[in-house]
Amino acid sequence: MGSKMNIYYDEEGDFLEITSGDISNCSFDNLGDGIFKIVDKITGEVKGFAVFSFKVRTKDLDGVKFSLPFNFNISS
Repeated sequence: MGSKMNIYYDEEGDFLEITSGDISNCSFDNLGDGIFKIVDKITGEVKGFAVFSFKVRTKDLDGVKFSLPFNFNISS
């Protein structure tokens, strides 16, 4: 079985972070416009992403909907 996905959302800061596995040895690579790729410092594996102003970016959507459980693959 693969790593478990973690979803963290800070409503006050409007910050979304989705990761897979342990990110204690990761860096946040700025992709621009408040979006970051979370990368393992040793292996270079992409472990997740982070988005500032998530609610602002999705305000025109009728919520963000998906069926659980779901899989996602992060590739660089």
